[in-house]
Amino acid sequence: MPRRSLLTALAASAALLTTTATATAATEPLSRPRIAAHFNLSAEQQPENITVGGDGSAYLTLSFARQIVRVTPSGRTRVLATLPAPARANTPNLGKAFVGGIARADDGTLYVTYATGTADLTGIWAVPPGGRPHRIAALPADGLPNGLALDQHTGLLYATDSVHGVVHRVPARGGKATAWAGGDALKPSTFAGANGIKLHNGAVWATNLDKGTVLRIPLTARGTAGEIQVRASGMPSIDDFAFTGRGDTLLAARNDNQVDLVRPDGTHTAVLTAADGLQTPTSVAVRGGTVYVPSAAYLTNEDPNLLRAHLDR
Repeated sequence: MPRRSLLTALAASAALLTTTATATAATEPLSRPRIAAHFNLSAEQQPENITVGGDGSAYLTLSFARQIVRVTPSGRTRVLATLPAPARANTPNLGKAFVGGIARADDGTLYVTYATGTADLTGIWAVPPGGRPHRIAALPADGLPNGLALDQHTGLLYATDSVHGVVHRVPARGGKATAWAGGDALKPSTFAGANGIKLHNGAVWATNLDKGTVLRIPLTARGTAGEIQVRASGMPSIDDFAFTGRGDTLLAARNDNQVDLVRPDGTHTAVLTAADGLQTPTSVAVRGGTVYVPSAAYLTNEDPNLLRAHLDR
């Protein structure tokens, strides 16, 4: 979750948390971390979110460059689309246009969240294979749409709003957005609330950056939101995340230069740090035995990159 003055916000968030109860040591689940691609910081190419195709290509949003790019397994980067610039950006918390979450449909269509602070552009955008980006749903211009997840079976998209602290739901074919879930667990306390989001095992999972929590929101038989459950806590500046398999173990990116392994009982352990090349990590993807971690360098202002590591199952 980007911000120019984030250090102050992170300190305020950390003061609200009790971080003494972390997990006991476990066998290292990741090995052979390496930087697979570097991005141009001077061009504001700062990777915010990621999804991975079947061939191992990574699709990323470059937040302030307003770009969507593809990084091949060999590390070659290609710009697929650039979203239109607003006449005058007034994005809450950021002040500038921000491309956030990304999801990929089976047909190759990419969906992203876009925040500009203007009613004509803020919302969810689609980029069909070889096509031009177009908005499929408007979202509140005074909010900050961020994480994005796609339910391939129902054709519904779920998007977090970090300012309003809600989860919106939108048909992937386009249409009106509805507020699907809300409540104190999703709201910000100092800077940004609901952030990363995934669909997993009959529920929508989300993080709250300010509160350092991982949340599970059950999907009822009617498709409505069940009661929000706190599944892990004590992780200041938590951003987006990915599950390691069918179980509830996940890997979470933290803006304070750390990736945590979070177990089903809520305990967590750092498995990647700045020593591995992290530069403000923002999200995680898992494909087969490979873990992908984009770093946006929001806080370090040095070497935005894409890290790959091997997942030892």
